[in-house]
Amino acid sequence: MSYFSNDRCNMFYTDTAENDPALKNKPVVLFVNGWAISSRYWKPLIEKLTPDYRCVTYDQSGTGKTAIETNHKPSFTIQGFADEAAALIEHLGLNNGRKLHIIGHSMGGMVATELSLRFSDSLLSSTILACGIFEENALTSVGLMFLGGLIDFSMNLRNIFQVEPLKSLFIKRAATAEIGREYSNIIVEDFVTSDKDATNAVGHFSIDREVLRTYTKHVIEIASPVLCCVGMKDHTIPPEGTVTLFHTRKQKTASPTRLVQFMNLGHLPMLEDTKRFAEQLKKHFEFANDFYKNNSHEDIANDVFQIV
Repeated sequence: MSYFSNDRCNMFYTDTAENDPALKNKPVVLFVNGWAISSRYWKPLIEKLTPDYRCVTYDQSGTGKTAIETNHKPSFTIQGFADEAAALIEHLGLNNGRKLHIIGHSMGGMVATELSLRFSDSLLSSTILACGIFEENALTSVGLMFLGGLIDFSMNLRNIFQVEPLKSLFIKRAATAEIGREYSNIIVEDFVTSDKDATNAVGHFSIDREVLRTYTKHVIEIASPVLCCVGMKDHTIPPEGTVTLFHTRKQKTASPTRLVQFMNLGHLPMLEDTKRFAEQLKKHFEFANDFYKNNSHEDIANDVFQIV
């Protein structure tokens, strides 16, 4: 566990190679967190990926242990969050050679997409988890408006989620399957203690039409293999959006794209079914490695996998 000072913040991060220098020669997995949550929720997944991969997590500006100055807050945009992550990638030398897997969860999928383009020469694969797009119509507009109001309500009254039964209801919106008391407490604690300006800004730019159009364009432009992954009982973000993202990319690029649907999981597959989620990630990583070695495994590119 370390800190790295950059132009935006004093960033807290973890790097499994700190305790095991042999991991510096392994492929790297960089985890980009979702909205209003610290990097602690990746721990069970990292335990499944070690020792085959070097795993790096970090707390974005305004979350967890990453400090920002009260009188000089950075810009809370996809570009801004990508800037600080890019600084960490360069600081740790993760861009030296093609060895980088980037995973983005929820809002982090947008940041991960931006990073995937910036570090295209270093990228082995991208994984976009629960961060989809939607057809633009009147119904979508109403839905986004409702979601914006829900974000405002949640931020103004977020302390109430520390008290039962609202705490349990909050967790049930995030996770369909049981995630245990430790991580239930972490999810609520991170949301309640996150920087209000950062959390509010992220919540709103994540549903902005122009931001979503740019995000769609950028996902299509990723040349490396992309895994779209979603829990089909997600009550936080409609899972159909990730399915739509997969089909849009599949139609508009020849680059490999795969879709994994966990039919009985919610917004937090990495906690709800860590073992099977890790298995799917490893398959994706292996496919990406083979793709760059000899373009093999073409038989599973652009496929859909439903996991019950």
